[in-house]
Amino acid sequence: MSTSALEVVSAKLPDLITERYEDRTGGAWAVVRREGIREVVSLLKNDPELDFKLFLSMDAVDRLNLPENDPRFEVVYLLRSLKRGEVVRLKVRASEDSPEIPSIAGVFQGANWWERFVWDFYGVRFVGHPDLRRMLLYEEFVGHPLRKDYALRDRQPLIPERPIKDIFRGPGTSGVA
Repeated sequence: MSTSALEVVSAKLPDLITERYEDRTGGAWAVVRREGIREVVSLLKNDPELDFKLFLSMDAVDRLNLPENDPRFEVVYLLRSLKRGEVVRLKVRASEDSPEIPSIAGVFQGANWWERFVWDFYGVRFVGHPDLRRMLLYEEFVGHPLRKDYALRDRQPLIPERPIKDIFRGPGTSGVA
């Protein structure tokens, strides 16, 4: 993990990094202010000293049942520098009242689909995203299923369930019930 890259970012943008820590495996993390994520990611990508040009992934964490659950959501970003052979881990926290974070899809094209995924399943909205709509669920779907307060037994009333005639279809079967 890249502690040296996080030190450079902390030195160049001291107001945007709110916290730095190591997890139990020794991985270095930086918590970034919500309004500064685009600037931090741009610095990591475009600074020749840092050169984190590969966007690996992003995801979200719903901290509803944790003792320290305010703010409720954390959006996690992973970037890699092939030149340095290092990974940077960033977090942005968003409250339940206004789960909005600036989009980084303009900096990394690969973030487009990940932001849509996080919106689809957690309900964290990305301001400035070029096409923020559901990706894996249908548009009429009510709620965000990876939130911890999503009711598991609720049915979506907008799409009727379709009967399944042959549930054990496999090799050697004709598929006719």
